[in-house]
Amino acid sequence: MSQILILDDRGTNRKILAQLAVSVEPAADVVTFGNPLLALAWMDENRPDLVISDYRMPHLDGAEVAARIRGKATGADVPIIVVTAYNDPVFRLRALEAGATDFLVSPVDHAEFRTRVRNLLALRQHQIQASQHAQALARDLEASERSRNALLRESRESLALLIDTVPAMISAADRAGKLVFVNARQATIAGSSPSELVGHDAVRILGQARLERSLAADAEVFASGLAMTGFEEEFSDNQGGSRTLITTKAPLRDGEGRVMAVVTTSIDITDRKRAEEQLIYLAWHDALTGLPNRPMLAERLRDRCAQDRRQDGAPFALHFLDLDRFKAVNDAMGHEAGDRLLRDVANRIAGVMGENDMVARLGGDEFAVLQSTLDAAQGAAQFALRLREALEAPFTILGRSVQVSGSIGITLYPQDATSAEELLRHADLAMYRAKSDGGRGYSFFDPVMDHTAREALQLEADLRLALVRGEFELLWQPQICLASDRIVGAEALLRWNHPERGRLGPAAFLGAAEETGLMTPITDWVLREACRQGAEWARLPGGGIRVSANISPSLFRQADVRQMVAAALDAAGLAPETFDLELTERVPMDDLEKVAGTLRELRELGVCLSIDDFGVGYSSLLYVKTFPVQRLKIDRSFVSQLPGNVVDAAIVAGVVSLGRNLGMRILAEGIETAEQLQAVRELGCDEVQGYFTSHPVPAAELERQLARSRAAMPTSP
Repeated sequence: MSQILILDDRGTNRKILAQLAVSVEPAADVVTFGNPLLALAWMDENRPDLVISDYRMPHLDGAEVAARIRGKATGADVPIIVVTAYNDPVFRLRALEAGATDFLVSPVDHAEFRTRVRNLLALRQHQIQASQHAQALARDLEASERSRNALLRESRESLALLIDTVPAMISAADRAGKLVFVNARQATIAGSSPSELVGHDAVRILGQARLERSLAADAEVFASGLAMTGFEEEFSDNQGGSRTLITTKAPLRDGEGRVMAVVTTSIDITDRKRAEEQLIYLAWHDALTGLPNRPMLAERLRDRCAQDRRQDGAPFALHFLDLDRFKAVNDAMGHEAGDRLLRDVANRIAGVMGENDMVARLGGDEFAVLQSTLDAAQGAAQFALRLREALEAPFTILGRSVQVSGSIGITLYPQDATSAEELLRHADLAMYRAKSDGGRGYSFFDPVMDHTAREALQLEADLRLALVRGEFELLWQPQICLASDRIVGAEALLRWNHPERGRLGPAAFLGAAEETGLMTPITDWVLREACRQGAEWARLPGGGIRVSANISPSLFRQADVRQMVAAALDAAGLAPETFDLELTERVPMDDLEKVAGTLRELRELGVCLSIDDFGVGYSSLLYVKTFPVQRLKIDRSFVSQLPGNVVDAAIVAGVVSLGRNLGMRILAEGIETAEQLQAVRELGCDEVQGYFTSHPVPAAELERQLARSRAAMPTSP
């Protein structure tokens, strides 16, 4: 059973490393310390098989820990792995020179960690077996000279065999640089055999390039009698490739303790180095285009900002570019075409850049260009125009001509921001302004954008709290039947009692709710509260009235509308035929067939359906044709100029005629004067709603209006 010592001042890291170590050898005895001084004291009486140490710790760093372990009798030959988040090779070299056997960059790749731990534990077991074998041999040698000679011969053969199985290149050279031992792995790499190499100069296995440094290191070991900590070196193999080694030197003594040769052990870390280089490249570059990525751009911006603060440097501009209509290309032609388009866009942007400029892909269809030299804001505008022109020419993708454009946001240093994070955020805000203006253009950052963004963020947070705190309420506007002049329905109108801004209408917050995904829970609350109030009115003397609530078209993409309405009706105990769902026509609907299917399910449930704001929307007649509606609500814009406007009067009359032919009832919205009321009555409308009959009122007030309406009705003889 192996014993593994783990040193890390962070408990979480110790736990993770311990779990990884146990996954390599479940029976291993894992000992952990957060304080390296305590670990070193523990090693005075214990000899672990492997030490895993963090580099940066209080009291001692990883290099100092490795050096002190090597100075202990219990740690002279123990494998040591140093783990650190530093990418700088200086730290790796310090650790290796201090005595570390191996080096890992944090966060640790679990597969790589297990492989290295497994190999080093195996190497340690080989060392222990060799040591144990030598000790047993020494005891046997005391029995007789003959057996000692025989066992010595056997031990040498076994030791040679054992060394040949170690995954390292091992050799020994005397003071004259002659090879006295070469293991099989080293001989194979040199293109020879151990027997052919022993007795020859070390240049046979090292080559001229490595020989001088190796002999100098051997001379140092001969002079000091001490082992030399590992160092990295590169050499060319027989195939002309470059290999990287970690090499250590140790004295080989004779029976009288004199250094007779120096043992050189080299471990090939070429694959690990290449993997590290690849990981570093991927960490700083976009895999699709090969451009620098967001982290690399941010690092470059931080360096540039710091440099300019120290040297009072020249201003520069950051351009944030988002492709217009890229999703349409992806949807129509597939992701392969989209990827090719992104690579072609990257090439075109690179063709516009100056010598010291930098382009990065931030993700998706977003790019950023650091314009490093800038005389004035006009220079940034001209650069943005060149970017736009570069994208305007058609692209040929998979044999088809594709045309895209870009929305560009520009922020200036130091005018707009003095940090990388602010520059990126401000450029992003400016890009969204350019996109909201129709795309295919550019927009400079304005501090108002930042203020607006912060307000939107605060509005979102307040909206989420409003649901929890119960700050929403419903007001009710009665709907009057023109034939009887009595209240036959009431529309639920959402209001937000904001703790600081007072009562807010839906225009102030529903847009934010749509963007943040809060429309679903808000609508669910409205439906349940409207149904609850409708059920309460249904229990009044004389019965209830029809209650209606609006629903956003976007909700059909985000939620199961049929289930939401059914749950609200069931929870309140409201009859479905007394509930009217109003579909606003001011926002276009996606997938009309799917929406129509949901609406048919609601009609089968018994719910009434109306089209709100009829006549000013995107597809008035298409909605009437596709959806199973019972009521059309004529928009207030056609009523406001009645009775004087003959065009509006003709439109209202046309809607009334359409409704009559299709068996629908017609309600006129926005009635504010007696003249408007009389005009829509004469034009044939069935119902009205507006300030002239009543402003939106709380439920209690509408209940009183309903009582007065019923009391004023003539009684039957």
